[in-house]
Amino acid sequence: MKPALPSLLTVLALVAMSAPAFAQRVPGASPSAAGPAEPVDEGLSGSVTDESEWQDLGIAIPAFPTNAMLPTAADGGNTEALGRNLARVIYGDLKNNGLFKPVGPDALPGIAYGEVTAPAFQGWRGRSAEMLVHGFVKAAADGRLTVGCYLYDVALGSELARQGYVVKPEEWRRAAHKCADMVYARLSGESPFFDSKIAYIAETGPKDRRRKQLAIMDSDGANHRFITNGQATTLTPRYSPDYSKIAYLSYLNGTPRIYVYDIGSGQQRLVTEGKGPTFAPRWAPDGKSILYSMAIAGNTDVYRVSAMGGESVRLTDSPGIDVGGSYSPDGSKIVFESDRSGSQQVYVMNVDGTNQKRVSFFGGRAATPEWSPRGDQIAFTHIAGNLRIAVMNPGGGELRYLTDSWQDEAPTWSPNGRIVQFFRTAKSTGRTSIWQVDLTGRNERRLNTPVDASDPAWGPVLP
Repeated sequence: MKPALPSLLTVLALVAMSAPAFAQRVPGASPSAAGPAEPVDEGLSGSVTDESEWQDLGIAIPAFPTNAMLPTAADGGNTEALGRNLARVIYGDLKNNGLFKPVGPDALPGIAYGEVTAPAFQGWRGRSAEMLVHGFVKAAADGRLTVGCYLYDVALGSELARQGYVVKPEEWRRAAHKCADMVYARLSGESPFFDSKIAYIAETGPKDRRRKQLAIMDSDGANHRFITNGQATTLTPRYSPDYSKIAYLSYLNGTPRIYVYDIGSGQQRLVTEGKGPTFAPRWAPDGKSILYSMAIAGNTDVYRVSAMGGESVRLTDSPGIDVGGSYSPDGSKIVFESDRSGSQQVYVMNVDGTNQKRVSFFGGRAATPEWSPRGDQIAFTHIAGNLRIAVMNPGGGELRYLTDSWQDEAPTWSPNGRIVQFFRTAKSTGRTSIWQVDLTGRNERRLNTPVDASDPAWGPVLP
């Protein structure tokens, strides 16, 4: 006799009937309300090929079982294979974050469907697991998938959190990222960030004739997609605050233009055409305007223009080059770079351009500043011999280096402000790639992209 379905499925089914869109988060019932009708043995099913994998597990993430192996259009071809792939993505998210020591489904025994809500705690305690991530996957008649996710404290033998999602087959990875976000937020106390996307510039061709296209991908580098065809050079993309659009700079026939690409419709719209060299469009926190820089008659200043187009307003007016611009999270201030003191340095001003003041006074040059979404730090490129990614507080104090390579530049923050992404140029080959590092300066890793990559821009968490 098959164990009864976990009670979360009942809740999910009701939600699925009324809301077809992705990522319907399903409020779980109280922990005591969940559980299979039949008792579950306190043993672990399956086998492990390498017993050494069991040492200091930290978080155990076995494959997500299914109530019935059914074909699905999602990756893997059936719900059983998909359950393993879901657990693999969750494992990758938590491992690459650097805070946890997870062990994934390829090094763990499988679990029965009935164990999802009735874990074999004694067996996991004997294997040194501290936390346990269980889940299930179920295919509906309309092709959509129901995915449940549970987090357990093994020592206490108790449930800590649960969520459920109804997803289209092609969006199954979002359910995995949402599950990883739930685990991360519950155990770290920080805001989630895995279910987010990254825009960047994909680079191909010889050094003197680089082809630069706008591309997007998931936060872990999966689901890569080119947005522009490369006929015009594309630079410095940025997601809008509501994730519906991407602003970017395009040089078509040598003329700089700022476009907004609508992700839903695939259409692009001209915002403004520069009268001279134009740089670095950046969204205001309310999504109503865009900040950018433009050079006219040898002087480069920071401007603001409505996201719908129209006349631009100049915010700086000093001799030299004022470039870039990043809003504070509350929209009250702007950080930018300027060489008005004789070398590139970081400045902060009010949103209307008043009270401009330099904040970087630590030697060398400072460029490409980006305000943290938490508001407590500014990331930038410090140029003193090599190019390194550094952070400081908004007043210019507490300088810390996060990287120490030959040429790291253009930092962008994760949605929760705990990780900084940037692009690195290899000294030996000149090839570019996207990397990220956490605020401790540790856990540095490279993201896989199909071609060379630069100018990353991390978007907010998806709704």
